[in-house]
Amino acid sequence: MKDKRKCRAMTEEDIEKVIPLYIDYYNTKEEGEWTRDTTYKRIHQVWSREDSYCLVLERGETPIGFAMGYMEQYDDLTAYDLVEIIIEKDSQQQGIGTEFLLELEKNVKKLGAAMVQLQAVNDEMHEKFYGKLHYKNADNLILKTKWL
Repeated sequence: MKDKRKCRAMTEEDIEKVIPLYIDYYNTKEEGEWTRDTTYKRIHQVWSREDSYCLVLERGETPIGFAMGYMEQYDDLTAYDLVEIIIEKDSQQQGIGTEFLLELEKNVKKLGAAMVQLQAVNDEMHEKFYGKLHYKNADNLILKTKWL
C-alpha cells in the first residue's frame, strides 16, 4: 500500500470506526436510509460469522475503507463471498480500491479460497470497477428474490 496506507484484519472495535464510511457511501451514492444502528448490525453480522475475513484500510490511523466477507465451503472448493468493499469518497477513482481488492484476493487465496464471488448492482459503475479486475457475470446463477 502506498502513501502510508496499510490494511489489516478488522477488529470488533473497528466496526464503530468504519460506520461513517458505510453510511456516507450508501446514503449519498445509493440513496439509502442507513442509520448507525442498522449499519452496525450489518457489519457485525458479517464480521462475527464463522470463517469471516474482514479488512480495514487505513491512511495513518484513519480508516479510509474496508472489505468484509466470509469463506464458504462447497464440495470441491472454498470460495470467499465478498459482501462489501467500501472506499471513502475522497479516495475513489485513484486506484486505491483496485489495490485494496487485489490485496484481499491475495490474502484469501493464502487462506485457501479458490475463487472470490460477490453480488453487485448491474450498472456501468460496478461493471467498470469489477470488469477491469476480470470479474465476470456468472452464467449458471441468478439472484432470486421474493418480497414478503
